[in-house]
Amino acid sequence: MNKNWKLREPINKEQVNKLQKELNINEFLVNLLLQREVTNFDEAKTFFRPSLEQLHNPFLLKDMDKAIERLENAISYKEKILIYGDYDVDGTTSVALVYTFLKTFYNNLDFYIPDRYKEGYGISTLGIDYAAENNFSLIIALDCGIKAIEQVKYAREKNIDFIICDHHTAGEIIPDAVAVIDAKRPDCNYPYDELSGCGVGFKLAQAYTEKNNLDKKNLYNLLELVTISIASDIVAITGENRVLAHFGLIQIQNTKNEGLKVLKKIAKIEEGKPLSISDCVFKIGPRINAAGRIKSGKEAVELLIENDAKKAEEFAKKIDEHNITRKNLDQSITQEALEKINNNTELQDKKTTVLFNSEWHKGVVGIVASRLTENYYRPTIILTESKGMLTGSARSVEGFNVYNAINACNYLLEGFGGHKYAAGLTMKKENFEKFAEEFEKEVSKNITDEQLIPNINVDNVITLKEITQKFYRILKQFSPFGPQNMTPIFVSKNVVATGNSRTVGSDHSHLKLEITDDGETYISGIGFSMGHFYDKIKTGQPFDICYSIVENEFRNKTNLQMMIRDIKIRN
Repeated sequence: MNKNWKLREPINKEQVNKLQKELNINEFLVNLLLQREVTNFDEAKTFFRPSLEQLHNPFLLKDMDKAIERLENAISYKEKILIYGDYDVDGTTSVALVYTFLKTFYNNLDFYIPDRYKEGYGISTLGIDYAAENNFSLIIALDCGIKAIEQVKYAREKNIDFIICDHHTAGEIIPDAVAVIDAKRPDCNYPYDELSGCGVGFKLAQAYTEKNNLDKKNLYNLLELVTISIASDIVAITGENRVLAHFGLIQIQNTKNEGLKVLKKIAKIEEGKPLSISDCVFKIGPRINAAGRIKSGKEAVELLIENDAKKAEEFAKKIDEHNITRKNLDQSITQEALEKINNNTELQDKKTTVLFNSEWHKGVVGIVASRLTENYYRPTIILTESKGMLTGSARSVEGFNVYNAINACNYLLEGFGGHKYAAGLTMKKENFEKFAEEFEKEVSKNITDEQLIPNINVDNVITLKEITQKFYRILKQFSPFGPQNMTPIFVSKNVVATGNSRTVGSDHSHLKLEITDDGETYISGIGFSMGHFYDKIKTGQPFDICYSIVENEFRNKTNLQMMIRDIKIRN
């Protein structure tokens, strides 16, 4: 697949020179800072030296004062409190965080995770009925609830109050709960609106801690859960999220959480070894997520709140088995979906992918939608059947708001919700064909040809001699990397491969390179699934290379190398 190399807009040279004098670092690193809106010495100090003092006052969130007052009353009167959250990573870490926090000083509480298959996403009437039957008078909803107008009303009729802690886009009407905490509320002036659902739960705990002068150590011990949610829910790693993730990653490194200890061991993450956001996204997050996808998100919460090492090991093994099942389902359904498109020219020519199969597993349709988006690079919706309805997940491409496109077709839906790049939706079976047609029209009308070609966002064009240990030492301090603070990507032009380059892997599908651009500076690199470039570059033909810089440890020796993203052969 062709990819556009999209070079960031050049920074004003005057700005670069000014900041370079203040910081005394390489101009390319100064460019990276300015691209991240770091414009002076003080901002650079804040960026490179995150501090928990940089966290915002939680009471700046609208309704936080009401939430804390209601929570304090519930505790004073020994009411039963139910912690309620979604079944994905963000939801289960949210529930584990708030439950663990409250459990340190209050026992009359429990948690509830809705069943993906019986109840679906968000607050369910079944969950409210469970609360009523078991005499809970307060529900704290996490990572869901911003659109639960009818459910909150139903709960009130049963004398149950709601505190809603959400981070999804608010609708026109806000639920009539005791408190609705969501920085995306139009009437909320909180200075940062990219918190994860677990991040909002953390702010609730922070507010309670500050109001009641509790030991902040118990609060900060929960940062590892926030970090896993930030990574897995793919929220921006800027501002407050970057501070939370910075300290959370340090904490996971030597975690005291028994469940995370075992998950790290299963995922082959060494104890005491520095972690990255990628480790959370690809090694820890999928295992936590697998519980809700295959069986029940309750199992993930049980793992994350367990203090007994032996029990934690049992929970973790069970979750890992779910993850293996999830992988197998993911692979087989993705293959089936790809074959469906590859065998149908009409489907191939569309600007969207909308597929349905009643046999597909509901727990993995979101992953399959992501896989197909990577393959065909266009807005994608994958649906299956559940309780007589079609239900599924949508994924989008860079720059295109799939939530808005679905909203334009909402008259054909029973419900939907989500973000710019990911959404969930439910419809009647008889509306499928019409919806697919209308969604295709809506996307075709608004998407540009450029948005249908994947971009590699390039930070800078540099020569190979710029890649030094000092350069990389500073580059590492830009982490944690993630959305809106991605791993810097560079391009070097007119390079040639040396005789040390070759294809590697059992099927020779990967590319191991050694390159130079001046005959004096040499650097190696690895390009996964790029073996097909070898025949052209082995002849000495010049090419441009797009890459990020990583450390490679081999036989106790650490070297810098390129992680190759793409290659363009020069004519």
